[in-house]
Parts: sequence; structure tokens; C-alpha cells
Amino acid sequence: MAKTESILAIDIGGDSLKVAEFSFPEGESIVLDNFAFAEYGGDLKEEDLMTSLSEALQKTVIDKKFKAKKVYLSISGQSAFIRFSKLPPVGEDEGRIAQLVEYEAKQHMPFSMDKVVWDYQLVGGDDENDGDEVGVMFVAIKEEFISKITDIVQACKKTVVCVETAPTACYNCCCANQIGKNGCEMILNIGGRCSTLVFVDNGKYFVRSIPIAGHSITQQISREFNIPFAEAEEMKRRHGFVALGGAYEEPDSEVAATISKIVRNVMTRLHGEVNRSINVYRSQWKGRRPAKIYLAGGSSVMAFTPRFFSEKLRTEVDYLNPFQIIALGKSVNKDELIEVAHMFSEVIGLGLRYVARCPIEVSLKPKSLQSQQNIKEKIPYFYGSCASIVLCLVFILGTVNLLKDQDKDKVSEAETAIAATKRLGGDVSRANSTLTGLETEYDQIMGKINKRGVWLKIINELQNIVPDNMWLVSIKGIGSVAVEQQPSGPRGRRSSRGGDGGLFGGFGGPPAEAQKSSKEKIQIEWLRLVGHSLVMEGQTSLEEELKQKLLASPLFTDLPEEIRTVDFVPARGKDNLTSFTMEIKLKEKVSN
Repeated sequence: MAKTESILAIDIGGDSLKVAEFSFPEGESIVLDNFAFAEYGGDLKEEDLMTSLSEALQKTVIDKKFKAKKVYLSISGQSAFIRFSKLPPVGEDEGRIAQLVEYEAKQHMPFSMDKVVWDYQLVGGDDENDGDEVGVMFVAIKEEFISKITDIVQACKKTVVCVETAPTACYNCCCANQIGKNGCEMILNIGGRCSTLVFVDNGKYFVRSIPIAGHSITQQISREFNIPFAEAEEMKRRHGFVALGGAYEEPDSEVAATISKIVRNVMTRLHGEVNRSINVYRSQWKGRRPAKIYLAGGSSVMAFTPRFFSEKLRTEVDYLNPFQIIALGKSVNKDELIEVAHMFSEVIGLGLRYVARCPIEVSLKPKSLQSQQNIKEKIPYFYGSCASIVLCLVFILGTVNLLKDQDKDKVSEAETAIAATKRLGGDVSRANSTLTGLETEYDQIMGKINKRGVWLKIINELQNIVPDNMWLVSIKGIGSVAVEQQPSGPRGRRSSRGGDGGLFGGFGGPPAEAQKSSKEKIQIEWLRLVGHSLVMEGQTSLEEELKQKLLASPLFTDLPEEIRTVDFVPARGKDNLTSFTMEIKLKEKVSN
């Protein structure tokens, strides 16, 4: 019987953590085998949160006896930087898209790119109003923060396979539950330290975190009654509900009435931010107004919360049920699950990452963790290599002991074969030396063959660009003769002298000095052109036209100051013939 795979999905919120163990029987639905909910935050300072989280997670894993080793992890949207942007039309070139996204990320990221772990994904729906623009979401978390979280998980003897954000996990869960399939629907997750809006709109995705949630209510109660945070939290849970407002009768308890008004004030502020977010989504992202709102999160279960938002937003409001796509294991306590079911959409979304391809798949695993896991993956191969080496050594040792017993004739034959091999090695070395010399000689000959066509190319180019009614009577090269070694000078001495090189290989051949010694090398850098042009009636000089064509040519300079008119004789009287001498710099020197 095949072993059933299982994973551990952990959602770490601002002050609580949700854990679920899923198994994936072949041919069956995802099965929830075990779950846990634990609070760890309270009013702790940021530096104490990690210690409290570590203690809470280790206690939860031990008490609930979670067996799965692979962990899929999500982090609160408050701890992540999520930004949406639009890219210009770039087609389907993935490399170009990645470059543009990285540029956008650098422009908007409030942290240095080398201090964060970030990823992106293209998002969008079937709205024709989007045109050719590409919607993109990029998300980043400080590497130092996410490394601390993954270290805490690893300390529980678990292996982190995937890290993403709570809003993306929630979105994947909602898509699997067919939310937003036929219209725009919104999830309002009212947590402890922040509230998160997730728009699900027929393939479109938009999210926003709002720093107004359960803690805001508790802090207001603490200030109003001048009591510690823990007592205020307990009072909120015992008496808290959203005041109905208007002409509704207040409760008999003055404490409950005061708390309900505080809750309503905070919820009113939250409604303002929700309403503003909906307008931003509709105006900037061409989205639709949500036809239905689903509530989730620990602070959403206060009495009359659905009624409050339904009246304020004039929209149907209900609680999110993320369990429609999974089955419950036999050992799951359903009564306990009902108490926390509204907070488990993220862990179900994490479970989906293991079994199926999800609409949003980002990976925020820190580089340090990835390096550690790469090393661990290679450890079995390392041990296998060591075992192979030991076996080889044992085999070699046994073989050597057997060879010791062979007679001297075999040793003599081996020595003879070695001597013959050495002779063959010497022959091969000499053959290689000969081959190297021939290859050098071949390269030199081919270099000279290739240079033969340079002057022909230059002359053909001049013939093509010389204007009509103009002709050249002289083409000369101007350069220098570099002498690698003088015949009568000291050994290793070098010198050079300027000269008129002519058209080497073209008109007239090389200078006499070049013919005397094979060590001299002519380098032509300029051409001197002497010619005439026939100026027709009403026509200006053709020399300027020649200059423009020379500047446009790939063989000659593209700098006007490197085309010099040395001499120019204009047409006089009835004589419509001009004469000119012009020097042009070559783009590349020509040598023999």
C-alpha cells in the first residue's frame, strides 16, 4: 500500500498562528487530519514577539503531535510589502517582463533590494478595458525577518518547503471555492493587528492591508477604562459587539454600552478605509464593485459585524466557509473547528499549493534557508560517494595483493610495454610540435590572403560614392612604416618613421624600404584623393556631396574634422572644371 503524503500548513498572523495537517490520499479530496490555533502576541513589543512565537509554535507542535515534516508557511500581509503596478505592452518575452518588473520593484521598494526576499506574478482578468497593459503584483519581505521565522519552524524539526503571504494563500483558497468566478466578490479579513481586503474578480486579484483591526479596539478600551491591555482584551471578548446606532436601545450594562460604541467607532474607521479601497480598485484597476463580501479573521465574529458592514456598504455580507473543498479526518473535533473555522482560509490555501497549480504562486523562501536545504539535499550523494570510494579502495587493495603473486615475466612484459608507450608518447609530442608549427604558418598565410581584398574593397567603395561629373586622378595612402628590427642596429631595437605609403597592394606597390626588409610593416591611416569635378550651370560644388557620402560610408571616418580639404581650385570664368585635394581618415588602419 502506497504511503499517503502529508504536509503541515502554518499561517503566522500578527498575534496568532493557525496550523493544519493535511494528507492527500490518492484519488480523494484533501483531508484535514489535525489542526491547532494558538495566540502568542498580545501587547508584546516587537523584539519579544519572536520569542513568544517560538514558544507558542513549539508547544503547539508537541501538544497536537503533528507528524508531517514538510511545512508550507504564510506570513501576515502586514509584514509584507505588496504593490500592484502596470507594465507597458511587452508581448510574451519573459526576459523583458522580468527586467521591467525588477525596475518597477526598485522604484517602489522602500528597502534595499539586497535586504529583501521578493517575487512577482502577472495578474489580470478578461476585462477588455485593460488594453495591452500587463498587470503585475510584486511582494517583498525583509530577509532578516523571514529568516527568523523560518529558523523558528526549523527548530521544531520541520522543513520549510514554501513561503508566501496570507493574502495570496487566501486568494487561492477562495478561487478553489468558486468565489468570484462569475463576478467581483471581496474578503474582509479582520485580524488582530491589521485587516486585509482581498478582491476576487474573475481572475483579477487585488489586495490591501489596513492597520485597523482587533488591537485598535483593545487599545481604545484600555485607554477608556485605564486598564492593562490584557484586561481590555478580556473585556472586549466578554462584552464586545458592534453598536447598532440610531434609535436602537442600548444594553443595560454601562460597560457593554461603552465598549460597543468603541467597537462601532473603530469599525466605522475601518469601513471608511474599505470604501476608499473599493473606489481605488474600481478607478485604477478597472474592477467592479463587490457584489458580495465575506468576513474572515478573529475579530470578525463580534456580534452584529455582518449587519454593520451590510448597512454601510449596502452589500450582502456573509462569513467565509473555506472548508467546502476539503474532507475532515475522523479524529478532527468538529466543535473545536467551528470555533476557529473563520480563520483557516490561509492554511487551506497553503495546502492547495502542494496538490495543485494555484492562480497565485509566489515564493519568498530566504536565500540562507535555500542554501541550507541545497546542502542537505546533497548529503546523501556525499555519503554515497564516500562509500563508493571506500569500496574502490578495498577492491584496489585486494587487486594489488593478488598482483604481488604474479611472476617476474609479467612484470618484465609490463615494463616493456611502458617503454614502448613512452616512445610513442615522444612521437606524439613531436607530431604535436610539428602540427603547432604548421597551424601557425597556416594562420599567417590566411591572414595575408584575407588582407588582399582590403584595398579592392576601399577602391570599390570610392567608386560607388564618387558623385556623377567627378573623377579621381590620384589615390594615395598616408601612414607610417614600423620597423620591428633594424638590420644594423642593436638586438631588439625598434624604430618608426612617417612616410607616404601609397596604395599598398593597389597603385604602385609598397615603398622601397618595405621591399628591402621583411620586418617592416606599413600602416595606412589616411587616404589622399586628388580629383576634378565638372560644375554644370546652376549646380554647386560636388566636393561637399562627396564629403557627406564619405561620412556615411562604413569604411571612412564619421567625424567631419577628419576629412581635410588640402587644396581646392574653383572654376573660373568659362572654365567649369574644379580641382581638389582631400585627405580622409580610414576607420581601420590598413597594414601589409
